[in-house]
Amino acid sequence: MITEHALLPVIEGMEEEFMAAFERARPLIAATEGFEGLQLSRSIETPHIFLLLVLWQSVEAHTIGFRGSENYLQWKHLLHRFYEPFPVVEHFRTIDPMTDAPAERAY
Repeated sequence: MITEHALLPVIEGMEEEFMAAFERARPLIAATEGFEGLQLSRSIETPHIFLLLVLWQSVEAHTIGFRGSENYLQWKHLLHRFYEPFPVVEHFRTIDPMTDAPAERAY
C-alpha cells in the first residue's frame, strides 16, 4: 500500500469554492484502478492549507494510471487553479516492523 501525501495551499478566500470543487473531483480519482481511498483534512492553524492523503495499490496506479487518464485532465481543470504555490506530492510506503529490517544505528 502506498500513501500519496500532498499539502494543498489554497488561495486565501477560495477555500469554500475549493471544497465544493473537490467534491465534484472526488469521483474522478476514485474511479482509477488501484485507488484505495482518500482523506482530505483542513488545517486548524492555517485554514487555507489542506492535507490530501490518497491510498494507492502502487505508485504507478497514481503516476501512470490516474495522471495518464482523461479523468486527471478533468481533475486538473477543477482543482489546479486553487493552488498557490503548486503542491509538492510525495509517495510513502508504510513500514511494517514485522517484515522491515531495522536501520543500523550509528553511535
